[in-house]
Amino acid sequence: PVFHKLMQNEEQRKKLNSWVADALAFDLDRLSPDFAARFREFLLAEEDGSLERKSLRAAHYLATKWEFDFVYHWSNTKSMFGIEQTRGEISRQINEHRDLRAVDEILAARDLPDRDMGLWGFLSLVGQLGFQKRWAQTPRIPQTSVLGHLLFVAILSYFVSMEIGACPRRRYNNFFGGLLHDLPEVLTRDIISPVKNSVAGLDELIKQLEKQAMEERILPLLPEAWREEIRYFTENEFAGKIRPHGSPSPVILQHDLGEEQNLDSLDPIDGRVIEACDKLSAYMEASLSIRLGVAPQALAEGKRNIYSRFGRSVISGFPMGQLFDYFW
Repeated sequence: PVFHKLMQNEEQRKKLNSWVADALAFDLDRLSPDFAARFREFLLAEEDGSLERKSLRAAHYLATKWEFDFVYHWSNTKSMFGIEQTRGEISRQINEHRDLRAVDEILAARDLPDRDMGLWGFLSLVGQLGFQKRWAQTPRIPQTSVLGHLLFVAILSYFVSMEIGACPRRRYNNFFGGLLHDLPEVLTRDIISPVKNSVAGLDELIKQLEKQAMEERILPLLPEAWREEIRYFTENEFAGKIRPHGSPSPVILQHDLGEEQNLDSLDPIDGRVIEACDKLSAYMEASLSIRLGVAPQALAEGKRNIYSRFGRSVISGFPMGQLFDYFW
């Protein structure tokens, strides 16, 4: 509430956003001067009521409502101070965005008798990844969720995409490919790599079960027009792919994407970049836990195995292995 009050004050909002932009300027400028400039421009721009900003606010309040509903459901409203006021404020903020079609459809689906169907059902299903721990039962600190991991991989994939000079559509695909690459795990749960690799053919069987779960339980929750793109992100998620116009199915490449595939019209996606970022995330999790003194054998072996595969990797000319060295 204090933060929201501050952000409603135009002068204070500008000062806070300027401070954030200044604090990140050095690192972002080294990544990409163009990205750093666009980041600052976005933070310091006036609240213009654009579709992008309104969609971002709507997503924030919908996620807040989904989380708050858990608290409200299990609380004794007579003893929890301010809960009705909080509930009313969240509802007010969401209702201000009901002119967005998606928001209206999500809330309408939520109020249906079978609320597990439609977009609200999809959001509820994906939200559960926030409660799903990474590394299954392996002791590790700090604990991280599958949902947080997905966002981290998406951001890493986007930054690497900028480093390799990816075209706009390729950057878009790499971000959302990273964001959704573990989506089937909401049903199959997180199965650590040593288990997947312990029995010949087990990994392929798991992939088949994940694909079946996607088709039967996840994709039906989404509008028909979205489903093909979701399949593009979640099937063969670690393969380089393109979708030439008129092609009945994606073309899986046996090599890194080159300049000839770096075209928006080909809808390219760097599966190897996403895979490397996925493994870098796991590597960082293992390294940090070991550094903090929680170092079970599974973590140590996982770290060694990841480094042996990616520690010297170069993808589309970018030295991914150097990132692994940094977190050794």
